[in-house]
Amino acid sequence: MRAQTLPPAAGWQWIMGGFAIFRRNPVMLGLLVVAYWFTVLFLNIVPVLGVLIASLAIPGLSVGLMQAARNVERGQPVGLQTLYGSLRENGRTLAILGALYLCCTLGALGLSSLVDGGDLLRFMLAGNRTERAVVEDADFTLSALFVMLLMTPVLMAWWFAPVLAAWHRLSVGRALFFSFVACWMNWRPFLTYGLGLVVVAGVLPGLLLGILLLIVPGAANLITAIVTLPMMLVVAPTVFASFYASYRDIFGISEIV
Repeated sequence: MRAQTLPPAAGWQWIMGGFAIFRRNPVMLGLLVVAYWFTVLFLNIVPVLGVLIASLAIPGLSVGLMQAARNVERGQPVGLQTLYGSLRENGRTLAILGALYLCCTLGALGLSSLVDGGDLLRFMLAGNRTERAVVEDADFTLSALFVMLLMTPVLMAWWFAPVLAAWHRLSVGRALFFSFVACWMNWRPFLTYGLGLVVVAGVLPGLLLGILLLIVPGAANLITAIVTLPMMLVVAPTVFASFYASYRDIFGISEIV
């Protein structure tokens, strides 16, 4: 495996590349993202084991969305089979990656108890509104920053790991290693990428919503729905496609073997 070191501007180009892919087939990519959301939501409904099952499936489903983006870019067919078919690509390794990510996330949340006495962990694991209400007034700022700090190297190791496992047939350890190194080598474009996502997915929609609410203050719920739904169906597929763009530019386009 050989990763390229890219300039900082590449991070913004990944977002633009994701949007260019989205524009080629917005309907199908939007439907696949919705299918992804509903699949994860449905799996989480399963009592007790739902969170684990969803965690095992998410890496494969994420690869499916990246495969869809690659197919759209190449003018190849895209359908629901693209989303779910990737679950079979080195499926055991993908499931292990999902389980390890869940363990790391729970571990980070558990360690946040050192900062807030366990408030954030109780809030995240709350099963109903009553349990959540007990700690919802707590200040999670420090604990959330602590978890973000702990999860940063985890996210670096997992960013490319599923696609490296699926498309390059790497083992769990090698996929995590090469993903971490690739992200470390390209921390500048990833910083630009993160800032770009904040602007595209947060600042701009917020400004648009605020302006419309000032113009039509009496229709807050309607305006919010009108702005939020289309933005989700545009921004979310663009972000998923940008994941593929980052892989394509750093590792180069590789055929499935």
